Amino acid sequence: MPWWIWTSFVVLVTILVVLDLCVLNRKSHVISIREALGWTAFWIALALVFNAVVYLLYSGQLLPGMIATEHLSGGEAALQFFTGYIVEKSLSLDNIFVIAMIIANFHVPPQHQHRLLFWGILAAALLRGVMIIGGTMLLEQFHGLMYIFGGILIYSAIKMLVSRHDNLETDENMLMKLTRRFYPVTTEFHGNQFFAVIDGRKFATPMLLALVLIESSDVMFAVDSIPAVMAITRDPFLVFTSNIFAILGLRSLYFALAGLMDRFSYLKVSLVFLLVYIGLKMIVTAWYHPVKVIPDAVSLVMIMGILAVGIFASIRFGDRDTAKLHSPLEEPTLAESVADDGDPLLMSAELPVVADEIRQQERDFHEPHSG
Repeated sequence: MPWWIWTSFVVLVTILVVLDLCVLNRKSHVISIREALGWTAFWIALALVFNAVVYLLYSGQLLPGMIATEHLSGGEAALQFFTGYIVEKSLSLDNIFVIAMIIANFHVPPQHQHRLLFWGILAAALLRGVMIIGGTMLLEQFHGLMYIFGGILIYSAIKMLVSRHDNLETDENMLMKLTRRFYPVTTEFHGNQFFAVIDGRKFATPMLLALVLIESSDVMFAVDSIPAVMAITRDPFLVFTSNIFAILGLRSLYFALAGLMDRFSYLKVSLVFLLVYIGLKMIVTAWYHPVKVIPDAVSLVMIMGILAVGIFASIRFGDRDTAKLHSPLEEPTLAESVADDGDPLLMSAELPVVADEIRQQERDFHEPHSG
């Protein structure tokens, strides 16, 4: 794919992102489910329109003679893009659960969550672009990496199976420790700002800490999702565009599903089977290369079937989950904000006084010592 096609796509995405932040969502506000569903439908529709563009590009009907795509027909390219998009969209659901857990842990006000997710997802898109280009170049040079990537996916599936979504440990995160080393941290929000100047000193706000944690978690998800889509297609343009479209719709999908987090208990299990299937497909494809053992249509049917089972199980048996994830769109009570460890002392009638004392102690701790 020529460079100007890549540039045109990046420019289009940039225009849409700037329009989203600077025009349509310039003022901080709580995103309603109706608004989120509208944006989700918009991004999905845009991806489907682009899928048609992919078909026309690779079939030679759009810009004939200007693009060399002999390695894929229009139908093959469109099917691979759509399958890769479904895979990325599905794996992003677990990313949404983790993002919701981070936001709930930091008690980010609902009206500021849009800005936090915007910058988090924008940085994730740039990071994945670099990783996709690097991964594609490595696979072209070292075919044996297919086995390693397949093994990574299977390992990630096992890790996802044994992990829970209710045990976030922010203090152990390396980027969090690095951020705290460079900046003092205030426990209070200053609007939607990532930094605040207090008594002439620059402080990191909880918004920045949440952003850092979201970015570090996306690095781990990218390690799974990029090899997963490379098991569907080796075309770097299709890998990149399917990833970007899935990421761009992640923010609106978060707001659409945030109020329904506790209803998707078994979807995570279906993602485990999805990763296992894609990992095995990557290994089998590498073993029988260049013969295509598993057709793209079969992969699409398998992926859709696995997700359908997970959704059905969540609807039918979702009430049996013992560690449901609470909606981060709910305003936390003072007891939830201060007494996360469940200390009954902080649940007493003296809670407001204790909360004020804790906040004052934290401010005193971060105050620069005079002399």
